[in-house]
Amino acid sequence: MVEKRKVIIMGAQGRDYHDYNVFFRDNKSYEVVAFTVAQIQMKNKVYPKSLAGKLYPKGIPIFHEESLPKLIKEYDVDVVVLAYSDLSHEEVMQKASLVMSCGAEFRLMGPKETMLKSKKPVIAVTGVRTGVGKSPTSRKVCRILKSKGIRFVVIRHPMPYGNLEKMIVQRFSNKSDLEKYNSTIEEREEYEPHLEESNIVYAGVDYEKILREAEKEADVIVWDGGNNDLSFIKPDLLIVVADARRPGHELLYYPGETNLMMADVVLVNKVDTANQINVQQVVDNVRMVNKNAIIIKTAMDRSVDRPDLIRGKRVLIVEDGPTLTHGGLDYGAGAIEAKRLGSFIISPRDKAIGSIKDIFVKYPHLGTVLPAMGYSKRQMEELQETINNIDCDSVLIGTPVDLRNLLMINKPVARVKYEIREIEKPDLEEIINRFLRKI
Repeated sequence: MVEKRKVIIMGAQGRDYHDYNVFFRDNKSYEVVAFTVAQIQMKNKVYPKSLAGKLYPKGIPIFHEESLPKLIKEYDVDVVVLAYSDLSHEEVMQKASLVMSCGAEFRLMGPKETMLKSKKPVIAVTGVRTGVGKSPTSRKVCRILKSKGIRFVVIRHPMPYGNLEKMIVQRFSNKSDLEKYNSTIEEREEYEPHLEESNIVYAGVDYEKILREAEKEADVIVWDGGNNDLSFIKPDLLIVVADARRPGHELLYYPGETNLMMADVVLVNKVDTANQINVQQVVDNVRMVNKNAIIIKTAMDRSVDRPDLIRGKRVLIVEDGPTLTHGGLDYGAGAIEAKRLGSFIISPRDKAIGSIKDIFVKYPHLGTVLPAMGYSKRQMEELQETINNIDCDSVLIGTPVDLRNLLMINKPVARVKYEIREIEKPDLEEIINRFLRKI
């Protein structure tokens, strides 16, 4: 009898659970002894037995990633699987070096092992980095399908930070479902813009079950990817978004470069606010690793709903949290519009409290904008208090979700929205027309 190989899965509460569910859960050749989590907020201490399956009647313990060397030795681990995304290639190999120095094998799971196969055609939207513009691209794909009378359902990359047993399969059809599932700011940022356009969104923990439910009410599945992760579902059309404001990153991050190499279509986004030398560098890099992909240059169109509150004022800018933190940008759409309107941007650093203050320590590249972090109720309260502590004339919200509906802000608030726009042919509609003719 072959002895089971002992495994630890390194994750961030998303891809780690998916890789476990589709490959390890019923696999008698392996014993998953623990998950580790690299996350600011870590609520879950055990992957519950209802999700872990019959081989794990007690569930699987979850630890912080800092404990990894100790856990490898304590459990006599054979294999450590890296199962989260938006890491530099250097950081991936640093983690590999740590794991191997402790005596274990280091492993990355590939598409063949982890991509589910759908009974319906699949359009997947992924990226090379966090904050490149995947979400507005996904929404534009949905609008095109809707204009053609195609029934579609959006399946969104997971963010299961709450009670895992209550998040196995989540279906969002209106904003009341956000309250039903106690959605965090990060979840609302991705789901709410779809719901405003009456798009049905599925998410959760068990993507085999999620996919089968979605297939019941869709003719086409749209995968709306998170971070720069690989699609959980095998795509028939893979659209990958790159960022002209971060030239070179398309070749330097895991698994963003993998997405780029597999892409059918690459959008080089934010060409309207990027240096044209940088735009060309991204185009050249795409062509170097993927000679067959269709390349489309795109811009981000922005609009402020109350420009009178921003023009010439002393303004606090609140930007999308993940884009600024592990995405590595020091400003976003809010700061761009504030500068265009002649505002004086007020720094939030000295007034930040609690975990929001910690964010500025952990991510020293952050400029004079405030990242909208809200992984928990407490963190949302700290974000609200930080905003209210700041002496300014008004607040400009640059997040995909309207924070005015979530926080009680004690000063006038405006919001900037942004949508993607192709500036050359073929555009996304032509690409999707070709795709639909083939299915």
